[in-house]
Order: sequence, then structure tokens, then C-alpha cells
Amino acid sequence: MKTARYQRRACDRKEISLGTMYAWFSAVLMLLLLGGLASCSSDSGKPAETAKPEVKGPELITARSAFQKVYIAARGWAPDAKPFRMEAIATTDGNGHDGKWAEWRGSFGSPSKRSAKTFIWSGSAANGAPDRGVNPGIEDSYSATNSSTQIFDMAFLKIDSDQALATAQKHGGEKILQAAADTPVNYVCDWNHNTNELVWHVIYGTSRDTAKLTVAINASTGEFIRVEK
Repeated sequence: MKTARYQRRACDRKEISLGTMYAWFSAVLMLLLLGGLASCSSDSGKPAETAKPEVKGPELITARSAFQKVYIAARGWAPDAKPFRMEAIATTDGNGHDGKWAEWRGSFGSPSKRSAKTFIWSGSAANGAPDRGVNPGIEDSYSATNSSTQIFDMAFLKIDSDQALATAQKHGGEKILQAAADTPVNYVCDWNHNTNELVWHVIYGTSRDTAKLTVAINASTGEFIRVEK
């Protein structure tokens, strides 16, 4: 009898101990769950942080790099399209002292369409600049007899704008930039129907009319032609 009573009491004590431990673990678990809910609740009240958009700097490239991009777009517009002018567009992104600009304009004529169309490549980050990439312009009339819009084969454009600059620097350009380092250098490439050659006009100034110096360079050979102004 004593043995049975002793065993019953031992079992009772064991059950009480297990019950106590279970209650303790339940309480701890409940506190952890409440703490997690409180943390989630406090976080949900905060506004979600939005990632700031990455601000891209300007992309400045030489004329031939830009020409390849606008030429593809022009051929998509008209399979027989050929260029008659390639020119830099001055922006606040640069100064053209390395033969590079963030905007270039290619002008093309299509004999079959009797139309002309411009395409601007932009890598500019300036306010009001066109979207990055190639932007088509407005279609206009085109006449093959117009001497100012003489189309040329792209194979003639062998000299890049930075190479034309290097030659122009040796014929007065270097002195201009030494005297006024803030002078922009612009570039226009077109066909000279009188001499039947493709010409780079390296312009030291904001325009050909107000330029301090303009130097003509053969765009196929890189040879100096003359000082135009």
C-alpha cells in the first residue's frame, strides 16, 4: 500500500512539474508573438522608402559614332536615304574641345521620296534636351539640284571630328583656345560641290557667323584645306 501511495505521489509531482514547465513555455511563446506583432504594427505605420532614381551624366561622343546611330534610323525611314550634313549641337554638357558633343544632328535626303529628314542623337543631361537616343525630326522637301543639300556616300566620311580638331588646332585653333579657354568648338560636315570633296568645318565659336576662327579639313583624308575665317 505504501509503495502504491508513494508511486502515486511521485506521478502527481511529475505531472505538476510538467504542467508548470508547459505553462512557462506557453507564456514565453505568447510574449514573443506579442512582441513580433507590436514590431510589425510599428513598422507598418512608417511610409515605404522609395529608391531615388539614378541621375545619369551626359554621354559625349564623336561625330562618326553619332553618325552610325542616326544613319540606321534614316535608312529605316527611306532605304535610299543618304546624308547631306552632319553637325554638332552645342549644349551645356561640354565644349567640344575633344571633338565630342552630347548632341549631333544628321540631315538626310531621299531622292525617291523627294524628302529630307533630320535625326538627332542625344546623350545630353541638359534641361530641355531631347530624349536620349535617336530622335526623328520633321520631314521636309528635298531637291537633288540644291547645292546646299548635296547628298554624299557615307564611305567618304573617314575622318572623325576629333581628328579634324587636331588638324584645326595646328592652323590657328590652339592660339584661340589658349587666349579664351571657354570658346566652344563646333563641327559641321557637308559636301563641297565646287571641289567635289567632303569637308569638315571646325568652328571656334557658337556659330559660323560669329566664329573667331573656322578651319576647313578634308573629311576623307584629314588634310588641311584652308582657313575660312
